[in-house]
Amino acid sequence: MIFLAAAPLLIWIYLFLFRGGYWRVARHLRSSRTLADRTARVVAIVPARNEAEVIARSISSLLRQSHPVTVILVDDNSDDGTAEAARTAAANLGLLDRLTILAGKQLQPGWSGKLWALSQGVEFAEALSPDYLLFTDADIEHDSTNIQELLQVAESGPFDLSSLMVQLECRTLPEKTLIPAFVYFFFQLYPPAWIKSPNHATAGAAGGCILLRPEALARSGGLKAIRNTVIDDCALAAQVKRSGRKVWLGLTRSASSMRSYGSFEELMNMIARTAFHQLRHSVVLLAVTTAGLIVTYILPPVLTFSTSGPSRLFGVTSWTLMAGTFLPMVRFYKRSRFWALTLPGVAIIYGAATVLSALRYWRGRGGTWKGRVQDVRSY
Repeated sequence: MIFLAAAPLLIWIYLFLFRGGYWRVARHLRSSRTLADRTARVVAIVPARNEAEVIARSISSLLRQSHPVTVILVDDNSDDGTAEAARTAAANLGLLDRLTILAGKQLQPGWSGKLWALSQGVEFAEALSPDYLLFTDADIEHDSTNIQELLQVAESGPFDLSSLMVQLECRTLPEKTLIPAFVYFFFQLYPPAWIKSPNHATAGAAGGCILLRPEALARSGGLKAIRNTVIDDCALAAQVKRSGRKVWLGLTRSASSMRSYGSFEELMNMIARTAFHQLRHSVVLLAVTTAGLIVTYILPPVLTFSTSGPSRLFGVTSWTLMAGTFLPMVRFYKRSRFWALTLPGVAIIYGAATVLSALRYWRGRGGTWKGRVQDVRSY
């Protein structure tokens, strides 16, 4: 019993001290003072499929950047007026000449929808000879200085791929419960300090905002090399880093997602879309991950309330370390510090979403997004 009780404590000591300081949110915020090259040509590529509700704000925010940005919208066979909404937004700003709208070609076999759309944007952008490509989602709204500041980061490294985890919506009860933990778990899997370090193989990126040098993309094999990958942002970062280039990941309040989740079901679906793919569709890894969640997150409160002596002390200490690492992210999302104590319950929900992800994959419905099944079981 003592050995079992000590297991989560040892895990949390490791996570607290030796996991690249993933939980130290202040370190992940941009802090570069390097002056960006004002002549750098930035071409933003925005893949969009049925995003009429948000596309005007997204495109407008890109066209209003303090550093001029040329925008390519790849309309991925939308049927809700996405292209028209984007064109109207640019016209209202008097900047229609800086927006190009490409009608997306029919999805090719072996490609995910987003990467197929991005590849068309990259091909068109080649004629513009950009110094940087900006991959950004249709539901991201950028503050006017966001790209300028991201350029400063890119040139301070210099980094070939610089990515920002944008601020996600955190207004509804489901969002307040699960969103801070989503970013927390992401950084736990992909510690930014390890991503930045050439001495670590770890690579990761956040697909909502990626600034990339075209030559780094070409040298790493291009989008074709990851064309059917569900977690495409991290796959792109991994191939860029493997090619010998430098990668950076940070956190920001200067760009935010407009996609909201009004129910726990919607958020569960968001998590389940990629969870089993992250485990490489392995039943063994699914079992190990489930066991790890139980020992790491659920056992500490169980020990705290159901045991005494050293076992309870181990439980209390483990839970304290857990809450302490979660607290900076809770504060980043402006939640009460008491939310830091809820991580065990949140972990149960994430574990259930991971199992749901596996069940959907086995049923042939893995990675469903915008009506497309992106994670198909091979036989």
